[in-house]
Amino acid sequence: MAKMKQASYQEQTQNLMLKPKMLQSLEMLALPLLQLEAHLKMEMVKNPMLEFKEIDDDEPMEKNEKLENFEDEELQKTIKETEQLSEILDSFNEYYSGNSYKKDSDKMEVFEKVLRSKTNKKEKFIDQLDRLKLSELEYDFAFDLIDSIDEHGFIRKNISIENLSNEYKIPIERAKKIHQKILHFKPAGITARTIEECLLAQVDKENNELTATIIFEHFDDLIHRRYKKIASNLGITLNAVKKVKLKIAKLDPKPGLRIQTNSNEYVMPDLILKKIDNEYEIISNDYFSPKIRLTKNYRKIIKQIKNDKIGVEYLRNKVNSAKFLIKSIYLRGRTLERVMRSIINHQKDFFYNESGFLRPLTYAVIAEDIQVNESTISRVVSNKFAETPFGIMCLKDFFTSKAGNDMKYNAISRSNVETKIRKMIENENKIYPLSDQAITELLQEIGINVSRRVVAKYRKSKGILNSHLRRKR
Repeated sequence: MAKMKQASYQEQTQNLMLKPKMLQSLEMLALPLLQLEAHLKMEMVKNPMLEFKEIDDDEPMEKNEKLENFEDEELQKTIKETEQLSEILDSFNEYYSGNSYKKDSDKMEVFEKVLRSKTNKKEKFIDQLDRLKLSELEYDFAFDLIDSIDEHGFIRKNISIENLSNEYKIPIERAKKIHQKILHFKPAGITARTIEECLLAQVDKENNELTATIIFEHFDDLIHRRYKKIASNLGITLNAVKKVKLKIAKLDPKPGLRIQTNSNEYVMPDLILKKIDNEYEIISNDYFSPKIRLTKNYRKIIKQIKNDKIGVEYLRNKVNSAKFLIKSIYLRGRTLERVMRSIINHQKDFFYNESGFLRPLTYAVIAEDIQVNESTISRVVSNKFAETPFGIMCLKDFFTSKAGNDMKYNAISRSNVETKIRKMIENENKIYPLSDQAITELLQEIGINVSRRVVAKYRKSKGILNSHLRRKR
């Protein structure tokens, strides 16, 4: 029998460990301008060595004040680091004062242009269709069904499942099964035809059989508070009916409101693009980014803790924390500018020829260009906006996937296709509006090969109703 031997050896492996400071830096990179301001205010609360510098506060720091000659080595080191931090902050604020958005005069302009941020929750709801195994016609049927709801989530009265199933040549039983699956998407109850159907979709029938029965068979009695009649018909107590009533009261009778586009959030552009002599200058909108500085009382604080070793160590930690905060803010600004410059270089037709069309562009392309990770690009463009000559735009909107090919097999971007769809619908006959199939065929005639499913999805992403709801009688 062979003997087993134990041996020790070294193996070199690479593991990516994100330290707390690195995580903080990544977090700041992802923050939009207004949230960055809130984040910095929180940091000011945590760090007594820092304070905000007011715009009109030009009171000089006490740089010429003589400090006592302390023998403690740690204290001397802390004093030196504190003085270095003061110089760094002065340089940092001076840099951003010279690179921020200004008027022609020396006075800083308050940048008041804001944009409503819209999150298309309805599109996210529609994305749940991808989990179902649907044929192309079934997908179009389901898409149209969701597209036909009112603001409360109910199918409009002029739309019927039967008519839609006939239009898409789907057996009515199959259409009803698809409808039932959609009813149980999150939030449940959307595409219901009645309030009872809406509420039933939100109830687990197996575990709440009584609740389902009352909704389905006795809802009219329930809303008119005929509790005794319900109790008598079902052979249950009055108290049991009232308990069910409380359960039903917690259900959502208008689930469509939960997928309505939210237009109440405001955003502030992080960057301003100015076209000067046919070249774009990228300006940081740092007027609203708070200017930080070392507190005026830092020398007094040092004197107060000169004999307290724990206090000196605490102060050094806060100084180092302040240095890292400043570095993170600086890197955030520089990374934003580099990403914006790379976007401009890759979307030259949009920016320089003002074509209105964007080329297919992915995070990977920009990441390779500026030598960072793809995840960094994702953080940079998320919820960041730029004021351009074409209006305020989200950086994420400059990235667009390939939608199809033209007749020469060149990639066509999603933005390009969306723009053409919008123009076709604007110019259509309002009495006989274009169906998604008709738009698909028109696109194919001009050499753009996309499917009807893609047309329907892009149309909806632009908030354009389907042909049934656009028709003017």
